[in-house]
Amino acid sequence: MSGNRVFVLLCVLVFMTLIAAGSWFAGSQIESPADAAARTAPPPPSPILVPVEQRVLSSNVVTRGTARFGLPQPVSVAPSALKAGAGLITTLPLRNTQFEQGDVILTASGRPVFVLVGDTPAYRDMVPGISGNDVRQLEQALSRLGFDPGPVDGSYDRRTSAAVRAWYEATGWEPFGPTLDQLAQVRALEQSLGEARKLELAAAAELEAREADQRRLMGNGDGGHATPRAVELERERAKYADMVAEAEIAAKLAERALVVLDPRQPETARAAAEARLELARAAARDAKLQAEQAIQAAERDAQLATGQLGVARMDAKLAADYAERLATDLQAARRRLGIQVPVDEVVFFPALPVRVEQVTAVVGDPAQGPIMSVTDNLTSIDTALALDVAPLVKPGMKVQIDEPALGIQARGTVKYVADTPGTRGVDGYHIYCEVGVEQTRSPIEGFSLRLTIPIKSTNSAVTVVPISALHLAADGTSRIQVQNGSELEYRVVEPGLTADGYVEVTPVEGTLEPGQLVVVGYESPEDVALQ
Repeated sequence: MSGNRVFVLLCVLVFMTLIAAGSWFAGSQIESPADAAARTAPPPPSPILVPVEQRVLSSNVVTRGTARFGLPQPVSVAPSALKAGAGLITTLPLRNTQFEQGDVILTASGRPVFVLVGDTPAYRDMVPGISGNDVRQLEQALSRLGFDPGPVDGSYDRRTSAAVRAWYEATGWEPFGPTLDQLAQVRALEQSLGEARKLELAAAAELEAREADQRRLMGNGDGGHATPRAVELERERAKYADMVAEAEIAAKLAERALVVLDPRQPETARAAAEARLELARAAARDAKLQAEQAIQAAERDAQLATGQLGVARMDAKLAADYAERLATDLQAARRRLGIQVPVDEVVFFPALPVRVEQVTAVVGDPAQGPIMSVTDNLTSIDTALALDVAPLVKPGMKVQIDEPALGIQARGTVKYVADTPGTRGVDGYHIYCEVGVEQTRSPIEGFSLRLTIPIKSTNSAVTVVPISALHLAADGTSRIQVQNGSELEYRVVEPGLTADGYVEVTPVEGTLEPGQLVVVGYESPEDVALQ
């Protein structure tokens, strides 16, 4: 019995040992969630570092356009008032013919039409005595052609006329001299001036006579406040008559007093004395009235003489002014008898040379109105700008022109930017832009070219980092992460111009030197392995 018990105990002990060993083995094979997460977590990513640089940043607008010659401009001939009517076209140029300063672009009834440089179109006959910007253009053109017009002051004088004569004769054309109408006008003005001078002399003689009468009438000269001598005389007479009448009245009063005071005098004597006194008073009143009438008559005569003098002076002034106007008109008419430039013998263009684009008239047509169209030799490029960038492009901006496939490289300048979309053949989502091309080695007309327009630049090298290195912090500041030894630190910066994937940065504190490394991103070992 005791042996069986021992065996059973041994068996139980072995069994328990086996269970404990199994439990330990099973426990060693089981992994906790934390251990599993720690085991499967990826390794920390590595920062992607790039160096800080110094470079010039510029923001560009890139578009395409087609090159062409300048826009066609019409050639019109205005009628000349110096001629009886428009001449007939006798010669016309061929298409693509080029014209320089002083060339004859066409002829009409045997007269030339010259080509000159000027912004103001020819709109009137240029004759001696006139002035204006058109005359200034003519003087400038004469100077460029080698003919001295004198001071370039916009005034057509004798020296300008002489230069025009020399210009016409040097080119083999007869200068345009005085017309029959101008000569007839001068003769008519000369005759009218002669008659006006006679009227002026007659008016002057009449004025002299009236002034003499005035001097005789005036007692104290002919000033405006002088009293006429006749009026003074009548006033003195009136004063004397009044004194005589008063003396007579006083005598009659004394006589009446003697009669009244004498008791021996009868009543009839008193009545007679009273009657004589009344007669003396009546005579005094009559004399005073006559004197007033004489004074008024003298004043009227003086006023009449003064009025006649004023009329004579006005007549003399009118006659003199009329003669002076005729003399001025005659002088101007005589000046116009010099060499002239009819408006239908000159055409101004803003720039030369020009080339004939299209001829719309034929030989034999009247030389008036539109005859042909020309373009300048300056090449332009038509392009379209998107609505969001068009406001950034301004006339005068420089343009880089190229087309690598054709080996074309050129430079240009923005000449014009439309105010509204949809003009000059572009759609409503773009704005027309014209670029003027500087001289090129090869013709580019008709080619589609790439245009690069710098709209903003730092002009000099500045500190830049890739845009991906810039971060916006929660407080609104801009930051970059810079490597400092074995660690990374954030620095606050002020961003500037952004272009070509880079941004200009200025550190708020401290310095930022070219070559320092900044973080633009992070990569994991798996990404490195895949690379």
